[in-house]
Amino acid sequence: MWSIFFLIIVAFVLGLGAWLLFLWAARSGQYEDSEGPKYRMLDEEDEEKTKGKKM
Repeated sequence: MWSIFFLIIVAFVLGLGAWLLFLWAARSGQYEDSEGPKYRMLDEEDEEKTKGKKM
């Protein structure tokens, strides 16, 4: 019986930790721009800037 209570407590602590980690990520801006990075590689302006720096 003790092992069931232990597993419930461990599951609760892990769930609470995951929830707190999600809240930290959301407040720090990790989910602000989820579409931008996949289009950033298609931007030709960035290629011109990097070619100019290498020369």
